[in-house]
Amino acid sequence: MDIEFEITEDGSHTFFVPGLNEHYHSTHGAIQESMHVFIDAGLRRCEKREVKVLEIGFGTGLNAFLALQEAEKRSVKIDFTTLDLYPVSTADAEKLNYAELINPSQKDIFKELHKADWERWNQITLWFSLLKMQFDFSNPSEFHPENKFDIVFFDAFAPEKQPGMWTQPIFDKIYSVSSENAILTTYCAKGTVRRMLQAAGFFVERLPGPPGKREILRAVKK
Repeated sequence: MDIEFEITEDGSHTFFVPGLNEHYHSTHGAIQESMHVFIDAGLRRCEKREVKVLEIGFGTGLNAFLALQEAEKRSVKIDFTTLDLYPVSTADAEKLNYAELINPSQKDIFKELHKADWERWNQITLWFSLLKMQFDFSNPSEFHPENKFDIVFFDAFAPEKQPGMWTQPIFDKIYSVSSENAILTTYCAKGTVRRMLQAAGFFVERLPGPPGKREILRAVKK
C-alpha cells in the first residue's frame, strides 16, 4: 500500500493513502486526536491495575505508544493486542516523529513496537506487553483471543473507505470478547455505527470530539 507523509496541525506526522484518499490520523492533529479519543475517553476510564486492550488497526503505532506511556506513568500492567492486515513498513514507521514529541527518551521503544515480532507476545517494558496479529478482522468469526478485553480502540479506516470493517458481526464479536464494563471508543460517530454498537449490546454515548471533529463515540458493555 503506497503511503505519503504529512504533518498535521499539532506538528505530529500522519500517513496519507492516495489509493483510499484517506489519512491514518486527523490532519487537525494526530497526537491530540489519539489522546482525546483513545486515552482520555477510553483507557483512563479503566481503573483496573491489569488491563487487556484490543486495538483494531495498529497503523502508525501511535495509539500503542500512548497506551505504553499510560502504563509507565500509572504503573498499570497493559497487555495490548493489536490487529492489522496491512502493516506499514518498519522503515516508514521509524520516520514518524511521535516519540520525539511525546517522550524523546523512548525513541528506541517506539521503534521496538514496530520491530517486534508478529503473532507472539513481546515484553516491551516492565508494564507493557504487545501482541501484533496480521489478521483480517472483516472475518470476525475467525478471531479467538485467549482472554477478554477491558478496553477496545476501534481505529479502522472510515466506513466509507473500508466498509467491511464496520459491520454488525464485527461489533457482535467485540461485545462477546469484552469483559464486563469494557469500554470501546472510536472517532466515528455515524448513526449507523452507533446503532450497530447498541444492537450488539453496548450502552453508547456521544462525546465531544477533538479539534476538527464534532463528536466521537464511547460504548460500554453493561
